[in-house]
Amino acid sequence: MTVESTAARKPRRSSGTKRASAQKAPQSQAAGPRGSGSRDSGAEKSEPQLVQLLTPEGERVEHPDYQLDLTPDELRGLYRDMVLTRRFDAEATALQRQGELGLWASLLGQEAAQIGSGRALRDDDYVFPTYREHGVAWVRGVDPTNLLGMFRGVNHGGWDPNTNNFHLYTIVIGSQTLHATGYAMGVAKDGADSAVIAYFGDGASSQGDVAESFTFAAVYNAPVVFFCQNNQWAISEPTEKQMRVPLYQRAQGYGFPGVRVDGNDVLACLAVTRAALEHCRRGEGPMLVEAFTYRMGAHTTSDDPTKYRADEETESWEAKDPILRLRRYLEKAGHADEAFFTELDEESEALGKRVREAVRAMPDPDDMAIFDHVYADGHALVDEERAQFAAYQASFADADEAGEGK
Repeated sequence: MTVESTAARKPRRSSGTKRASAQKAPQSQAAGPRGSGSRDSGAEKSEPQLVQLLTPEGERVEHPDYQLDLTPDELRGLYRDMVLTRRFDAEATALQRQGELGLWASLLGQEAAQIGSGRALRDDDYVFPTYREHGVAWVRGVDPTNLLGMFRGVNHGGWDPNTNNFHLYTIVIGSQTLHATGYAMGVAKDGADSAVIAYFGDGASSQGDVAESFTFAAVYNAPVVFFCQNNQWAISEPTEKQMRVPLYQRAQGYGFPGVRVDGNDVLACLAVTRAALEHCRRGEGPMLVEAFTYRMGAHTTSDDPTKYRADEETESWEAKDPILRLRRYLEKAGHADEAFFTELDEESEALGKRVREAVRAMPDPDDMAIFDHVYADGHALVDEERAQFAAYQASFADADEAGEGK
């Protein structure tokens, strides 16, 4: 084993057989697979159906529409991905607390949703992430130090999106769904059989950009999977204050299927995303996947979740930990022994050390660069602010010199 992520990929859009039924009418919600759920016509709402293949206790279950047959080596690979992703995520949080990063958005608790969906992708599929898809970046071969360099302010992403078919992180909430839809429309016109996936959160689903992307994707039958990680909180706003129906049911109003999957079950996330991507490749239009999960940590390192959510809620989700449940299954099924876990722990620590040393070796960001390129031709107010900030920075040097002169 190594501490490197998957090797970079070369193929871009595939040039395979022209997509079948390119102008086929979008599949309706009712025609979607079981597990997509529906609302009762009466006064009471039906409970949302959740696709699950692995219980929190580590018991393997079957689902009639989402079959999955993995080898022990593939199962161990999924576990390894989640463990290593959590490790460098934890290291990034620590580095931010130490002043090495300006900000960090942790994925703690969402490893299954990201690794499962990421491993469902083909090399020629294209990914449009937000700013928290560190696990998807890992399986697409993006080095973690590139992610951290961006949050340190020394690069604008640090990777070529076309090398890994993994777009740069998008901070503007929801806008990447429009980019993904447009790209998917291009894929369809090219006659390729690849698919596109757009990641966003429950909060982003309330943005107008996401609504527009749903409309265009449905009308143009675009081969795009909208993968929503519903981690229950849009910063401090809970989902019950954002929507009146389960999120996946929104797809019904746009004319394409939606499905809710257990976002803490890496096997279910893999199976459902794989099926959704194949749905797109068959020319059947877009599909919405809602990964029902939980953000265990803060929204970002500038957030304090203890101000708006109860400890009991977090504790209840700790029992559904995605890494722990897969470990229980591996141990029960005899697919992994203690030597495997010990070796992985060592690899995890090596990754943490590599990331830590790489970040500390990075240059400090240019303090004055924030004022560059705000306007193409300059601006009087920006010039004034630049001068004020330069004087403020210089005051520290003057204070140091005064102290040394005493």
